[in-house]
Amino acid sequence: MEEDDDYVEYVPVAKRRAMEAQKILQRKGKSSALEDELEKSKLAESKPSLLVKASQLKREAPEVSPTQQLMLQEKEMIEHLSDRKTLMSVRELAKGITYSEPLPTGWKPPLPIRRMSRKQCDLIRKQWHIIVDGDDIPPPIKNFKDMRFPEPILKMLKAKGIVQPTPIQVQGLPVVLSGRDMIGIAFTGSGKTLVFVLPLIMVALQEEIMMPIAPGEGPFGLIVCPSRELARQTYEVVEQFLIPMKEAGYPDLRPLLCIGGVDMRSQLEVVKKGVHIVVATPGRLKDLLAKKKMNLDNCRYLTLDEADRLVDLGFEDDIREVFDHFKAQRQTLRLTDVDDIHEYLLLKGVEGVAIHGGKDQEEREYAISSFKAGKKDVLVATDVASKGLDFPDIQHVINYDMPAEIENYVHRIGRTGRCGKTGIATTFINKNQSETTLLDLKHLLQEAKQRIPPVLAELNDPMEDVDAITSASGVKGCAYCGGLGHRIRDCPKLEHQKSMAIASSRRDYFGAGGYRGEI
Repeated sequence: MEEDDDYVEYVPVAKRRAMEAQKILQRKGKSSALEDELEKSKLAESKPSLLVKASQLKREAPEVSPTQQLMLQEKEMIEHLSDRKTLMSVRELAKGITYSEPLPTGWKPPLPIRRMSRKQCDLIRKQWHIIVDGDDIPPPIKNFKDMRFPEPILKMLKAKGIVQPTPIQVQGLPVVLSGRDMIGIAFTGSGKTLVFVLPLIMVALQEEIMMPIAPGEGPFGLIVCPSRELARQTYEVVEQFLIPMKEAGYPDLRPLLCIGGVDMRSQLEVVKKGVHIVVATPGRLKDLLAKKKMNLDNCRYLTLDEADRLVDLGFEDDIREVFDHFKAQRQTLRLTDVDDIHEYLLLKGVEGVAIHGGKDQEEREYAISSFKAGKKDVLVATDVASKGLDFPDIQHVINYDMPAEIENYVHRIGRTGRCGKTGIATTFINKNQSETTLLDLKHLLQEAKQRIPPVLAELNDPMEDVDAITSASGVKGCAYCGGLGHRIRDCPKLEHQKSMAIASSRRDYFGAGGYRGEI
């Protein structure tokens, strides 16, 4: 039995060697696993995760005050807005075409004005409260005669009581006559229309003298307006200057009013004869160009009248389509409840007329002309008549409801107090009004040194605590819409445009547009 207990099984040499080799391999495996773990830990230390990186950067970053943080946010928002596609034709964008030289014109100011030093020009601009930005800016000219307009134009200006140019005309007319692009900003009623109408007449006259227009050709110049009423008013201004020029023996220049609500056949007849100047609204202009009834092959002058209004009303895409029809370089200038109130006034014996988008063109024209002529005492209108339309003798503007954006309020009340005259503006406000807009109104009244009503004075004003941001950024109020009662992050106009863009980009997944409506 003892021998059995001491028995050790014999293991062949080959098997023992194999077992030894396996043990060695196992020991190596453990050490390599440890080495792998060490390498992984080293790698983790050398390449930290994004979360670790973010926390490290946050710790290392210098402390930013709330004011600086707000400024950075606003800067990012403005940069994002400026990244929008440039208003150019598809061909120019695709080929990267940019124009560095102005269009050549035959116009030059008199020699004494050309010899004016920069210091003299700056002194005149300071006297006239003119702010300019750009390179090699043409000198300002203080009278129409030195601008070298033909005698019939000078006589017509005098007949209209326009003896001395306004600040926008003093600087704007020489810039446009020189063939330069321009963005002109001036207060309402300051005579911006003449700044683009008179040079356009000179461009058309020069082209007609060099080579008379052939049937079907033209136009040489184009003015785009946001509303039919403003387009008609601008067209009438153009006609006022063309008639005396024709009577004085100058070549006959044919203008065209291209607006909706009017029979297209009468407009096509003018185009067939050859047209020099077109004043248009985006819809009808786009229609004529798409149907190839008119082209812009020879057009070298473009004015976007009330350009901001064109964009606000959703015409930006239409304007881009119009740009696609240009073949060469051009000079560019970028300058509801109604019927109820109307019926009430008529019942009370008040002579009034109404104008809004629901009226047909004939009714709208009758309303404007009868009010301008003094045949009607009151014009009841929506924002369709709030910008650009000129009623020289109007004394009182009543806002039945406060506009959603302060910019529209400024344009509404701008129908009175034009060209240096004074007027009264009355506005009804209530609790349903947006507090942002009311704060804008409060700051606007403060800026104009007007009395602030108690209801506005009692509003909780966040702008009282942002003097540091204003002084640091150099921007008072909103950098986008110009409202003084809010910053760009709270801008109602920007929010409205964002929501409109989102709504227009949504696809009709449920086929609400009818057959194949989702495509």
